[in-house]
Amino acid sequence: MSKRLHYSIRMRAAMSGVHISGAEGIYEKNDIIKMVNEFTGRALSHGKGRADEIRLTVEELKTSPVRIPSFPLRTLNTRNPEAAKKASLKILSSVGIKERAIEEVFESLNSGIAMRGAMLMDIEGVRLEPDLLRGVRVIRMGITKKAAAELSRKLGRLGLNNNTVKEALILASKVHRHRMVLGELCISDDPNYTTGYIATRTHGYIRLPRIKKRGVAYGGRAFFIAGGEVKELIKYLQRTPVLINSIKSCTGIVTLREIFESKSRR
Repeated sequence: MSKRLHYSIRMRAAMSGVHISGAEGIYEKNDIIKMVNEFTGRALSHGKGRADEIRLTVEELKTSPVRIPSFPLRTLNTRNPEAAKKASLKILSSVGIKERAIEEVFESLNSGIAMRGAMLMDIEGVRLEPDLLRGVRVIRMGITKKAAAELSRKLGRLGLNNNTVKEALILASKVHRHRMVLGELCISDDPNYTTGYIATRTHGYIRLPRIKKRGVAYGGRAFFIAGGEVKELIKYLQRTPVLINSIKSCTGIVTLREIFESKSRR
């Protein structure tokens, strides 16, 4: 039986030289045309404006994707940016990340500096990515069709069946598979999307509604890391293909106490 081929499809869109949109996935050959059309459509109808430059990459993967489960997903009912930040500090610091590192990330993400990739922050608050203006992009990740259908069902029950949630969950699940990553903080740069998230292997993927005010057109993500070589981590984030092939629990609103009383079962 011949080996099944997979392709990484990536889209990056800009308007007047400013990055406004991106999309990413791993697909089989028969899905290429459909996904190229879908990604192009997104670039032309983004909340931050219509792209005047769209770059598409279709790449045949030379190695079979690593297959992993998704993170479990939950939501904290944070009512404003202050509550979201307070919850982030409590949860992320509980896994060994220093508060000054978390504060530094919030300050950077709220400064309005546009980055295409993520910050790599050590637990003491020092930036470690080679290019501080570009950050590190996470690429070559996706989800199997069976797992995608299951994820859609579970998120649909919560009213969360959208690309933003699904793609962020896939990314977080891949990133935290690497031993160096202790936690993640993400704030969307979409001015109409005000829900951010944090993630750790201990607590899973936790959505934080109202982490910013509507209309704010900047954000970003940061990975908190410890131990090992940064070059090794970057190689994994950018070169290792990963497919989600099973879905953990997707739960509605929980309290901070419930998060600390239960742990992610990965």
